[in-house]
Amino acid sequence: MRILLVEDNLKLATAICRGLQAQGYGTDVSGSGFDAEELAADEPYDLVILDRMLPDRDGLEVCRNLRRRGLKTPVLMLTALSAISERVAGLDAGADDYLTKPFEFEELLARIRALLRRGQATEATRLAYAGLELDLLKRTVEREGRKIRLSTKEFALLELLLRNADRVIDRMTIAQKVWDINFEPASNVIDVYISSLRRKIDLGFPEPLIHTVFGTGYRLGRAEAAEPAR
Repeated sequence: MRILLVEDNLKLATAICRGLQAQGYGTDVSGSGFDAEELAADEPYDLVILDRMLPDRDGLEVCRNLRRRGLKTPVLMLTALSAISERVAGLDAGADDYLTKPFEFEELLARIRALLRRGQATEATRLAYAGLELDLLKRTVEREGRKIRLSTKEFALLELLLRNADRVIDRMTIAQKVWDINFEPASNVIDVYISSLRRKIDLGFPEPLIHTVFGTGYRLGRAEAAEPAR
């Protein structure tokens, strides 16, 4: 999952960003309403966390403009303004939820999970393929009944591969979904994590599930031919 955090308070933005990344969310940060509009319109985010009061424009205006552009990405608005009228204004501008500062990080996470579930009520909380199972709620992984311990990034990477089983996922998509917009294309960090994930998922099993598609990306699936890269 990839989140755009729009917050001009550097200290708060840094704390939230680190917390979200520790939970496995690829997170980009913008302190400008104008830049945030362009990022949200151009990049494939799963959620936008939007501060109500920004230095260059009102968060309400940003939210309205995103909706005018046809963006359906969930928007969680943050604000120090606690009056009911302010909350109503935020929801009327197109926000999906509203959280008043100061707040506990656990509540922010709960609201994020709730927003990401909306519109996906029929989606299973477990992803499974060929004996490999990932529990999204318990954050656990098993293959053929064997429990597998993964780091936060490994879990996010495996979730992306499982959601796109039998499809080739290119490196740019992996970078955007699992890391963030500042990812260095020349870095070998994706290869390192794929290698680690392959050792944990495939080692000791007769059939490998994680495959390298040279010059393109990676695929989780059986050895049969895969769909073209996304």
